[in-house]
Amino acid sequence: MKQALRWLGRGLLALVVLFLLWQLWFLGHVAWWSQVDPGSTSFMRLRLAELRASDPKAVLRQRWMPYERISTHLKRAVVAAEDDRFIDHEGFDWEGIQHALEKNERKGRAVSGGSTISQQLAKNLFLSPSRSYLRKGQEALITVMIEALWSKRRILEVYLNVVEWGKGIFGAEAAAQRYFGVSADRLGPAESARLAVMLPNPRKYENNFGPRLAAHAERIRARMGYSQIP
Repeated sequence: MKQALRWLGRGLLALVVLFLLWQLWFLGHVAWWSQVDPGSTSFMRLRLAELRASDPKAVLRQRWMPYERISTHLKRAVVAAEDDRFIDHEGFDWEGIQHALEKNERKGRAVSGGSTISQQLAKNLFLSPSRSYLRKGQEALITVMIEALWSKRRILEVYLNVVEWGKGIFGAEAAAQRYFGVSADRLGPAESARLAVMLPNPRKYENNFGPRLAAHAERIRARMGYSQIP
């Protein structure tokens, strides 16, 4: 019995050590990317693999744009649509999470997640679109790292450059070129609002931008002037 407990203790210790090493791997990447632009993300690699399953020559469209060369209208629109309290919270919008839980309870299914831009960025950089408590827990830990080591400006800059905006389309520059034929710094309020409301499901809305989504874009356009951005 004592030997079994000893082996159990060693096994648990090994798991703890592996967990800590795994978190240090994430922390190292977060620290590095606070100064160096990510070349790719977990979401990019997953989507590229999906595309190449049917077309081995498929490539992603993404071009990094510095923060100052991304339209202020797009920054405001994305904050208005995705995370109104982005400037004020420390990674988690508890009021938004509570609102999302209440909405999901009324609908009887998960229709709203309440994730902040920081949480979405953590998921995009390192994780997958799958839904599980384990993934959400890891997402929360990475979010804490990002908020501790990055400025709000850096968080929004990286998010706007790596977020998915359609099939094989990542980042504001590729999205601006794909949908409007202009660079990301030339996006106006209407175009910015339209791009912002696509973010919850960009591959669905890429070719299915109906009246309901257009009305939502108009609401975001009316609100985005009040959005606070870094």
